[in-house]
Amino acid sequence: MAAPTPQSNSSLLGAITTELDKISPRFEIQQSQIEILKSPTEFYETLKAKIRKARRRIYLSTLYIGKTEHELISTIREALLKNPNLQVSFLTDALRGTRETPLPSCASLLVPLVAEFGPKRVEIRMFHTPNLTGVRKKVIPRRINEGWGLQHMKLYGVDEELIISGANLSDDYFTNRQDRYHVFSSAEITSYFSKIHSTVCSLSYLIEPSSDPAGYTMAWPTTNPSPSPLENPRAFKSAATTALSPLLTPSNSPSLPSPPTSSPSKTLIYPLLQLTPLLHPDTSTEQPAIHTLLRLLSTPAFAHSRWTFTAGYFNMTPALRRLLLATRPAHATVLAAHPHANGFYNSPGVSGMLPAAYTLLARRFLDYVRHSGQSERIELKEWKRGIVNEAGGWTYHAKGIWVTLPGEEAVGPSVSIVGSSNYTKRSYELDIEAGVAIVTGEEGLKRKLRAEEGWLQEYAKTVGREEFEKPERRVGVTVRLAMWVVRVLGGAL
Repeated sequence: MAAPTPQSNSSLLGAITTELDKISPRFEIQQSQIEILKSPTEFYETLKAKIRKARRRIYLSTLYIGKTEHELISTIREALLKNPNLQVSFLTDALRGTRETPLPSCASLLVPLVAEFGPKRVEIRMFHTPNLTGVRKKVIPRRINEGWGLQHMKLYGVDEELIISGANLSDDYFTNRQDRYHVFSSAEITSYFSKIHSTVCSLSYLIEPSSDPAGYTMAWPTTNPSPSPLENPRAFKSAATTALSPLLTPSNSPSLPSPPTSSPSKTLIYPLLQLTPLLHPDTSTEQPAIHTLLRLLSTPAFAHSRWTFTAGYFNMTPALRRLLLATRPAHATVLAAHPHANGFYNSPGVSGMLPAAYTLLARRFLDYVRHSGQSERIELKEWKRGIVNEAGGWTYHAKGIWVTLPGEEAVGPSVSIVGSSNYTKRSYELDIEAGVAIVTGEEGLKRKLRAEEGWLQEYAKTVGREEFEKPERRVGVTVRLAMWVVRVLGGAL
């Protein structure tokens, strides 16, 4: 088969952007406006450096901020003291952010900033899923109740720059938990995601200082556009749909040439939001965009492309699995965490079963690969760097997709998806997620993406069906039963 020409690959990129333009807003930037960080330490130091220089705004959307992250809070406090015009907004998940109460928690860590600088300069919001209410909320233990839905976006905005990641803000994500971290230097992109952040904040509880033993109260402001999700989930979702759906449409793109061009010299960014618990009808953009991309990859024009798929928690939806296996790549890699690199390894209680559950799902995936006749094309790798909670042990939390067009393996991917989603049932039905699709014809950025795709596999090795036949990898009846119970109760891994 003749190697594709740059012109033919330009038309392939055009086919991708034409479809994404129907789904999501798009932002045009130069490759110099994206920096890809490699390590947890680099992520943490970069975040602190940007906070120290903040002049106007800081917004941090995350699952939680670790209850002992005093250095990070001190860095934010110093920035507030230095610049009286600076405003800071935190958005975390209510279940995870208050789980330890009345002991120290994310909420009790943050609330002194409100007491010191006032509610006009510091806002703390905590999102509560509308899927966990009534009797279900009362009977499901705190340790596992997050299986019914979370605020899972990871958006770290400072002035006109934004870090999009899958990493939360706690010590392990700053030291020994591998993730992905893309820094976008774009006022337009940062402002767009600021609107998403602010709108979800308006649909969340407000954390205020209190003399109570916990140190805070969680209130539902009368200025919120809806009743609380615990009081009236249906009315809450209706108001959320009215507020959020207009932000997701392609009409939110900044002014672009008409008709938009697909020059190979461009880099285009498509925000991808999965806000299913908040939208009726569901107008989320992440799942439609990924499904559209994979359907294109299964067409003859994209035959012999290469792709890599990774998720820290390996439980892709059946639809996603079918779409991946419908492609005919020159080569493809699925990268998952070894049980020793799973944050729940040897965890007490039910959550300690999760690594074995993901092992079972990985084994089943290999069976699907074999049945589809793709064993020579698609490999499964497991990432392991020591053993979690032991000296030198790391965990793996990266997630994303890279696509390299035919004949460009020496250059690198033209398409990558990065963000908070793990591409699971939870991601698409219960959690709220944020990310972007990057589509580029710029060689410098392709090489950066290729380097990232490579360094994430430095601690990975290919595994076959025989690996899962080992006694230590076999999954018992208890784990299978627990997976069934969670599914029956409406939760998800």
